[in-house]
Amino acid sequence: MKIVEIEDYFHPDAGYQINIISKYFVKFGHQVTIITGEMEKIPERITTFFGRDNISERDKEYTKKYGVKIVRVPLKAFISGRAVFSNAIYGIIKNEKPDVVYVHGNDTLTGMRYLLKYKQLGYPLIMDSHMLEIASRNKLRKLFRTIYRLFFTPIIVKNNIIVIRTQNEPYIIKRLGIPKRLTPWISVGSDTLLFHPDETMRQLFRKTHNIREDAFVIIYAGKLDEAKAGLLLAEGVQSKFKSKRDIVVLVVGKSTGEYGRKVEEKLKNSQNKVIRFPTQKYEDLAEFYQSADIAVFPRHCSLSFYDVQACGLPVVFENNKINSDRASHNNALVFNEGSVQDFRDKIEHLANMDKNDFDQIRNNAISFVKQSYDYESISLDYLRMIEQTYTSCEKLFE
Repeated sequence: MKIVEIEDYFHPDAGYQINIISKYFVKFGHQVTIITGEMEKIPERITTFFGRDNISERDKEYTKKYGVKIVRVPLKAFISGRAVFSNAIYGIIKNEKPDVVYVHGNDTLTGMRYLLKYKQLGYPLIMDSHMLEIASRNKLRKLFRTIYRLFFTPIIVKNNIIVIRTQNEPYIIKRLGIPKRLTPWISVGSDTLLFHPDETMRQLFRKTHNIREDAFVIIYAGKLDEAKAGLLLAEGVQSKFKSKRDIVVLVVGKSTGEYGRKVEEKLKNSQNKVIRFPTQKYEDLAEFYQSADIAVFPRHCSLSFYDVQACGLPVVFENNKINSDRASHNNALVFNEGSVQDFRDKIEHLANMDKNDFDQIRNNAISFVKQSYDYESISLDYLRMIEQTYTSCEKLFE
């Protein structure tokens, strides 16, 4: 099939869902085009983590490597985290001659505009939702939900449009009124072809960066801003950890502004060995994870949770419902939200754990991903939904 995916913001160096499933779609024999916004109009706060320099060359590199075509469309604006595409997008979609159009984000302006033009455009449509109740903080959220229920949910229901939930949470069922029968859950996960334990890489990385083989290595990879609690991380590794082993902290990511300056100052003055690295390409993160013993997420655990687990890293992250569920397989530890002391206590607990007990948690982490969160099998689940959409709409658009 020819699958056209539409995404407000796509970066070829990222490790988001669209980056991974698209390359697997091609691997399974399909043609894929990603239609996305021009990088110049995307706010810097969104692009700063991966950067926007030489984006055309980076797009070409992704296409050459994975066979996924990338088309960037002019934007009128980028408002409240949503892209406002010019009408040129509809001509571009038509020129691609898709069998199925996959719009990422049913609640984006792009997704809603597409719903209004669904029958006019004449292509089978599938959508997904990345929204969680915990992330729905906009002051106008009640008004938005009411409008969506009145104008967009009826289109979805009437045309039996599938909206895949990427999180196992009933947000779009409960808040947007989309029937459960149209909202299958397909989890995010990890690309295990890339992320897996690698003892050779572990030894090479440690040797390159002068880290003892018997050291206990903690890694944090992500933004060092207030949303991700960069200061909690910096304060958490400030004092010397109580451990018989040397503790080394790898911090990978960017910091900006006055908040970032405070984070960097505390990291610099840590009594533990802290090694700083800039933001890495998604694929380059594997060697960092493979060299570490545990991973930490001070706040808002990202999708890289699955990648570090696939590499065999127990995780320490804040206690909330999602994280508690993820940690229920003896593969991770939760700490009291905002507590620097509890954050440290959980790290020290893992650092001083008996080797056999620690190895059991490592193995649990790997099995947890392999059994349910491997993107190879996940991508096949997505394809089944896409094929179902194509088959059910075949006669509708003849």
